[in-house]
Amino acid sequence: MKGRTVSSSPVLAVAGDLLEDVIVWGNGELKHATDNPARIFRTRGGSAANVAAIAAALMPVRFIGKVGTDAAGDSLGASLSELGVDVRLQHGGSTGTVVILVDPSGERTMFPDRAAAAEMDAIDPAWLDGVTWLHLPLYGFETPQTRSALLALTAAAHERGISVSIDVSSVSLLEHLGVDEAPRLIAEINPAVVFANADEAAHLDIAAWPHVAGRTLILKRGAHAVLVQNDTEQFEVAVTPVTDVKDSTGAGDSFAAGYLSQAILGAPIRSCVETGAAVAAQVLKSPGATLQVTPAEAR
Repeated sequence: MKGRTVSSSPVLAVAGDLLEDVIVWGNGELKHATDNPARIFRTRGGSAANVAAIAAALMPVRFIGKVGTDAAGDSLGASLSELGVDVRLQHGGSTGTVVILVDPSGERTMFPDRAAAAEMDAIDPAWLDGVTWLHLPLYGFETPQTRSALLALTAAAHERGISVSIDVSSVSLLEHLGVDEAPRLIAEINPAVVFANADEAAHLDIAAWPHVAGRTLILKRGAHAVLVQNDTEQFEVAVTPVTDVKDSTGAGDSFAAGYLSQAILGAPIRSCVETGAAVAAQVLKSPGATLQVTPAEAR
């Protein structure tokens, strides 16, 4: 499936998961072995697809991923195309789903079944034609088959002089990859920008890593200032706290979308962070990485 043809402007490509999110907003503390009243939403999800969808309002975007040979995959691909994303999909198996439980504080707990997204085949290097920047959530590197496909895509990007960024994604993923393998994998990807939250950075002990010339770490710390660290400087960028958070799902993806919309134009890092934080704030009152919930639904 292909969406619009991207323009000659700088183009962001995002490769990884396109899934269906089933989001459950609980009305109170979870009660085991009985009924729990809730609001339930079905939205487009997957970390990579979230970045592409949010970024599409800010710049030309291409999405690369795999979905099932089913109606769900067709619908999810079409939903990205409708947002203006240039969609390049492989098909096979069944489309993945994530069930997300959101507590009254807005914190989410996820139960992913990545299905076809975890079985990506070798990616046509031509899908990088016209691309300026490639962004990769680390989720895509969980399984050997997709990891191989994405590493080959990353190598092709570097050969073409395309900037690469990654999002560390989750502590559970880092535990799955292993304390030694995750840093080795990140080094092989050789990103210009690494996005991580405080828990992920602590798990990887990123502060102890040797600084790599040209690589910037963007450390997100919730309502606290974002820490920027690279081989030449370290500083903080204050963010405006968001009150009455409903759902933190997709906030990190939205931050990456906002940041990259400026980085791809060569903007100063501080401006990139400020835009990322502003975009992330817009999804915290909606289910998933969407801006479509009405005031009545959000109550």
